Amino acid sequence: MPDCDNPSRAMLSKGMVHAKTASGGLLPRARMIPLTMAAILAVATAIECHAQARGIQSFLSWGFSLAYGCALWFWWALVVYVLWRSTNRWPSALRFSFRTLALHPVIAVGVVTLHLGLLQEVTRLIVRLGPEAVKAEYGGLDFFCFPRFGMELLLYGLCWLACAAVHTQLAAQRDSMRSLELERQLSSAHLRALQMQLEPHFLFNTLNAVTALVELGRREQALETLEHLNTVLKLVMKRNTPSKIPLAQELEVLESYLAIEQVRFADRLRVEINLDPNTLDGLVPCFLLQPIVENAIRHGIANCEDSGWIETSAQRVGTRMRLQVRDNGPGMTGRSASGFGLGLSNTKERLAHFYQNDYEFRAFQPESGGFQVSITIPYEKAAS
Repeated sequence: MPDCDNPSRAMLSKGMVHAKTASGGLLPRARMIPLTMAAILAVATAIECHAQARGIQSFLSWGFSLAYGCALWFWWALVVYVLWRSTNRWPSALRFSFRTLALHPVIAVGVVTLHLGLLQEVTRLIVRLGPEAVKAEYGGLDFFCFPRFGMELLLYGLCWLACAAVHTQLAAQRDSMRSLELERQLSSAHLRALQMQLEPHFLFNTLNAVTALVELGRREQALETLEHLNTVLKLVMKRNTPSKIPLAQELEVLESYLAIEQVRFADRLRVEINLDPNTLDGLVPCFLLQPIVENAIRHGIANCEDSGWIETSAQRVGTRMRLQVRDNGPGMTGRSASGFGLGLSNTKERLAHFYQNDYEFRAFQPESGGFQVSITIPYEKAAS
């Protein structure tokens, strides 16, 4: 009898792709898809066996042929299921890596040997229990031969490649959905967390400062302060602000914010901004520096008995850009756990979102005193 497992090998790989996609949870009752494909292929195998072996046309012989087809294809449905579920315990089982590609040939040899042994026992059982016509057709099958072994290894490889491809695609889709969800959350929280880290007291303090300037007859300074406030609010309230902006644009809102704070603190606040001109066209996350500077003022300068200073610097080092904000406040002791932790943790989370692991974030107290925040990110030139 000819080899009965030849029909529709292409159907196997196609079916396995659909099976794994579903078993990843995309469709209801997806685990039934590998079993359904195996059942279809088992019936196709039984039909081909009868088409090529005219001497076994009885109802009983159909049962034996179907049993052979089930042993042939349901094994691969089980292999697909085990491969897919193995990622729960070993996440790298379906990843394309040197270790995985070196390990799976060994596993494949074991799987194929077990399958061929199963098929051999099934055919022996068929020969022992079947009628004479069936014995004649199945008795001469030899499964442990090089061509058959190679074909089984190829089937294992197709199953693994299909699982790995679908697993990679699903992982990419999950990452994309996670990224979109995070972007949506950032957008919805823009006015709450990032947009208004200025907080209501900042507005009240600014308006009080304007009122005091008007009462003192310093009308020009009052108008200038209101202009700065208008600039800050327009940039902060702008809902369609891009995720990243050139550093020069980021400095606009920072300078306006600092100008308002200098009105509040008068001679108690000195501001220094040291910039490498090569960094001005570099992209940074929108509203990256303002919360850090606000932290320095609220928890540093506001607690200084004498005059305080804040230094902001930007420097390009090769393919990286380094941003620093430093103050001469009381350091760690002058910072409350709530405000300090929330402001900087939000900044760090945004950096992790934009740059994954390709960034450096340090918040520490230098030996000379005060407090310093240092950020290093990849240099990305803004489109001209």
